[in-house]
Amino acid sequence: MTTPIRILAFAGSLRRDSWNKKLVRVAAQGARDAGAEVSELDLKELDLPLYDGDLERASGLPAGAQRFKQLLRAHHGFLVASPEYNSSISGVLKNAIDWATRAEPGEPALAAFDGKVAGLLSASPGPFGGVRGLLTVRAILSGIRVIVAPDQTLVPKAHEAFDAEGRLTDARHAESAQRVGARVVDLARALSAAR
Repeated sequence: MTTPIRILAFAGSLRRDSWNKKLVRVAAQGARDAGAEVSELDLKELDLPLYDGDLERASGLPAGAQRFKQLLRAHHGFLVASPEYNSSISGVLKNAIDWATRAEPGEPALAAFDGKVAGLLSASPGPFGGVRGLLTVRAILSGIRVIVAPDQTLVPKAHEAFDAEGRLTDARHAESAQRVGARVVDLARALSAAR
């Protein structure tokens, strides 16, 4: 019996009604439809302080960072929906990644990321759908040994893109997000079979 593919889905936003939280849920459904077990995480639950090397030296990793690393390690891949802040990645997402890259005693470097697969999405009120921010997210994840799927979903004019239940009103965007979810599952399954 094969091990089910496990995918962790989260958005780089703390806002309760975040467009990116809504978008990553659509991609998560695509991953479920492709046969994966999907866990959804709200980064707000982690209550992470800003990364501080002095804090790390004095107290080790905060509980939220430890939890995030455990979740990352327990999954084959990730679905990440990142808002675009000033043409780049959100501080919340960068901070979470920074904490999760910190090695604990006896742990291999980048243990939470090495060889994992990620699919990227972004919803933005602007006309470009967050593409500039995803370039940075892609570069960061690739630099920490994550295999980033070439497919990505961009949703411009996000303030008009979702209905009252959080569903995308444009079928093309919904299909694209679900394809990203399914693609991550396919890549993770292929990598898992090759190991």
